[in-house]
Amino acid sequence: MNTYAIPKTAHIVNRSAREYVLTIHDLPIEGRPREKMVSQGPEALSIQELLAVVLTTGTTKEDVIEMSNRIIREYGEKSILAERNPKKLSEDMDIPMGKSCVIVAVGELGRRMYDRTQSGFTIIRSATDAYAYLQDMKNLPKEHLRGLYLNSHNRLIRDEVISMGTINSSIIHPREVFRPAIECNAAAVVLAHNHPSGEASASAEDIEITNQLVQAGKILGITVLDHVIVARDSFTSVGANY
Repeated sequence: MNTYAIPKTAHIVNRSAREYVLTIHDLPIEGRPREKMVSQGPEALSIQELLAVVLTTGTTKEDVIEMSNRIIREYGEKSILAERNPKKLSEDMDIPMGKSCVIVAVGELGRRMYDRTQSGFTIIRSATDAYAYLQDMKNLPKEHLRGLYLNSHNRLIRDEVISMGTINSSIIHPREVFRPAIECNAAAVVLAHNHPSGEASASAEDIEITNQLVQAGKILGITVLDHVIVARDSFTSVGANY
């Protein structure tokens, strides 16, 4: 198994038609998220239900249950809690800024409390490690480009959704990939994106984008270790091509 080696570097300066979804008013009182939490405890709630409790209400366009299900389905459980940019989240998910700020705040609280109470951390040394960590991307309905930012010891220090939608060179700019790396003083990054089609092979476009970002990273002194393509039952390491 090929493992990632991080070199030491010097810094050079429309909502579509959909089937009917249950709303909170369709649920019996005891089955509603807040009431369920009170009677059964928070561990009895799904991620979607916990998010509904956090968001409190929906909008005129969708009920809070529907909104929570949509956010988790389209953004992914890990991705939504890792998101740090409320404006980006609001735009990507078409939700009010206030609600996106609440979601980002909850994720930040969780990270800070975890850092204070836990000594464990994630190490990513290979494409296999990256794929194991990125299991939540396997069934996402849209393409996501993720950046896993590592320190010089291959420890994951930041996980960020860089973009959503079709991944191509016209919409992915190096500054979007390397800004988080600079902010968290990362030594390297493993890029990953999913193929909702289930096909794991890399396209010519995937390889071209990866090569462009590798060259940009060399200028910044930030190593692009790999670009992992995540499918439902397999993965491809584009790193084997450069």
